[in-house]
Amino acid sequence: MSRELVLGMGLPAELRAALERAGERVVPETREEMLELAMGGESDCFEVAYNVPERGRVVEATVVRCRNGVVVNYPEAYMRRRDPNCMFIGDDAATDKPRLRDEFPVEMDALRGEVFDWLAQQDLIVMPFMVGDDRLGYPGLLVAPKNAGFFAGGLADLQGFGPASAVPADYTPRAIIYLAPTFRHTHFGGRQVVVHQRSEALHEVFAFNLYPGPSAKKGVYGILLDIGEQEGWVTAHASTVRVVTPYDNILTIMHEGASGGGKSEMIEQIHREPDGRVKLATNLETGDEIRLHLTETSELQPVTDDMALCHPALQSGTRRLVVADAEEGWFLRINHIRQYGTDPHHERLCVHPPEGLIFMNLEGAPGSTCLIWEHTMDAPGVPCPNPRVIMPRRFVPGVVNGAAEVDVRSFGVRTPPCTAAHPSYGIIGMLHVLPASLAWLWRLVAPRGHDNPSITDTGGMTSEGVGSFWPFVTGRAVNHANQLLEQIMDTLSTRHKLIPNQHIGAYRVGFMPQWLAREYLARRGTARFRMEQLDAARCPLLGYVPKNLTMQGYRVPTVLLQVDHQPEVGVEGYEAGAAMLTSFFKRELAQYDTPELCSLGRRIIEVCMGDGDIEDYTSFAELL
Repeated sequence: MSRELVLGMGLPAELRAALERAGERVVPETREEMLELAMGGESDCFEVAYNVPERGRVVEATVVRCRNGVVVNYPEAYMRRRDPNCMFIGDDAATDKPRLRDEFPVEMDALRGEVFDWLAQQDLIVMPFMVGDDRLGYPGLLVAPKNAGFFAGGLADLQGFGPASAVPADYTPRAIIYLAPTFRHTHFGGRQVVVHQRSEALHEVFAFNLYPGPSAKKGVYGILLDIGEQEGWVTAHASTVRVVTPYDNILTIMHEGASGGGKSEMIEQIHREPDGRVKLATNLETGDEIRLHLTETSELQPVTDDMALCHPALQSGTRRLVVADAEEGWFLRINHIRQYGTDPHHERLCVHPPEGLIFMNLEGAPGSTCLIWEHTMDAPGVPCPNPRVIMPRRFVPGVVNGAAEVDVRSFGVRTPPCTAAHPSYGIIGMLHVLPASLAWLWRLVAPRGHDNPSITDTGGMTSEGVGSFWPFVTGRAVNHANQLLEQIMDTLSTRHKLIPNQHIGAYRVGFMPQWLAREYLARRGTARFRMEQLDAARCPLLGYVPKNLTMQGYRVPTVLLQVDHQPEVGVEGYEAGAAMLTSFFKRELAQYDTPELCSLGRRIIEVCMGDGDIEDYTSFAELL
């Protein structure tokens, strides 16, 4: 791209001036060029390093070329996961998030000027990209130091990018990401910091670290949520899969949840034991295992992995939710793949990709094949819990291009073990049926859950907030709560389910509940249950439980459906866990009980605050 074309873009004046002063400016033409930029002109190994005042040369990341792509690692273990408290707001518009000036002794205008001055001293990558999908998305732009080619390549794979020859002279971005890694040290004490600066016409993201999770991934998500908050629609934090059974039944499931809630796993095939059987559960106290034979599994046609665009233009008069993928590539966490044969589908895609991939937090030797079960060690004997691969969706077999109607909207929760001696909120059975009012409440509180591998904070039961996308929202929680409830009211033909992962009471289950629930619901051919097929859960927040669940002649034990039936838990342990869950809901819901919340929402929250029963949750005429 010519110099005149770059400067002719509809850019802020300060950025145009910085680009004029900068050294070399690269506008990538192809993905292959992007991968070469990631290597910084080196053939085998490249250090992404910067000169930092008072610290000298600091290596932020290393990049190694392997046969199947490039492997990125961070010398500092802290940089290998997203810090959940890294977002700050630089503008004065309405927000519930911390403002930059309240946390750090810097003013946004001055910081913005310093960023442009720093960029003006660098060789740069200037890369147009798409925020959202090709049809309903918005033009974006990345401005980054040239030696951070892996970051630009990751963003290009995640969102899609415009080659230099196809960018018009009057290209005007709706969003711009500025990458300035040294500011992490000079201004923010080594912390991951991402600052959002919003205006009516432009959303700027200042990324002060090289881990793409908070900026290239969730930063773009925050841009979409900001635009949706202004226009009245939602981008759900969800994977979506079309399930085609051996009997040609078709069911589409959208699975939401906080980080680690099983979104990527919902579009994975069931993991099997070497003998072909499926290990459903292992009792933590006795070691007894529950296994079953599942001779045939359904075909999976992925629709979305993490960001589901729920734009009004997709709705076509149906009472089901209609979604499309807001991404061109998926940021897949592969911490569960610890040995060869665990997940043949993803192993095959990663070992023999159509083109080179971008891997993170994995062992990589120059010229070798990066193996996705060889994770970087945070410490001797302690593997990094957040190994990743960026997978362009066009590489995924059977992927659905375009929109899909959702039959089932499930919500995933990472649950700890629960016993009478050590009660916890791990009282959720394998599958719960939720009325729409409860489905909305679960999205408001969105438990982050037990032993979360994606973020740096893993202690206790904490909330990821509205829709489970609250960490990425720049605006006000109550606005998104209202939009979620309105969305649920408009799509009542989509049914709601609750599914745990990791533990059911005293049993370790991993992600097996959602895999089997997916098979079961698809084989039923309908997401609806007759009331005589259900029991009210002992804890009203858990809705209803199927009286039995049978698949291919195998009947799931009652102890995995109703946790109070487990002798290790019993009624006493269950009730203690239910009290913890109820207390958590009341604490998190209190913030939404404001005059700005719609009247129906306030009435639903009042039911929870008043310890209502399941009949109270199903009594709202607006949600029937």
